[in-house]
Amino acid sequence: MAGRSSKPARQHREHAPKSVRCAVLTVSDTRTLATDETGRILRLRLQRAGHKVVYYDYVPDLVREVRYCVREAHGPPYRCDLLVINGGTGIAPRDVTVEAVRGLLDKELPGFGELFRQVSYREIGSAAWLSRALAGTYRGMLVVCLPGSPEAAILALEKLLLPELGHAVGLLRRKPA
Repeated sequence: MAGRSSKPARQHREHAPKSVRCAVLTVSDTRTLATDETGRILRLRLQRAGHKVVYYDYVPDLVREVRYCVREAHGPPYRCDLLVINGGTGIAPRDVTVEAVRGLLDKELPGFGELFRQVSYREIGSAAWLSRALAGTYRGMLVVCLPGSPEAAILALEKLLLPELGHAVGLLRRKPA
């Protein structure tokens, strides 16, 4: 039975793009381009997985700045399939990434945040529930919001995002019936 239920997903993955256009955005009031370890890790790991990182930026925790970057990564000349945002997903007063992004999403993917917190719990324990990791779509672009820690970024990429990235982008590229 397990083989039957996984067959459609396997077929989707076989026809999915192997390389997608990616954007990485770091949201922080404390990091700089020189000290942005998480942004560097995200870019390197996406490239190592065969994807093209065509956009990278760094902005402070300001709603208008984050929203500007979402729109910029989506539009020309970048036309990204994926935007990974790191930072600003906690509960501190300055953490505004989720509020900035949620208001732009066409569709929210609650399973991403749920699974991220589940795998995080295995790694860091009860502090996992403090994360507001989020994923959804914006005009055909997958948008993922992660905590700013390098360990969280690696966990999300390796366990959740990279295994399904081509599949998700393939579904977003489908023409409506």
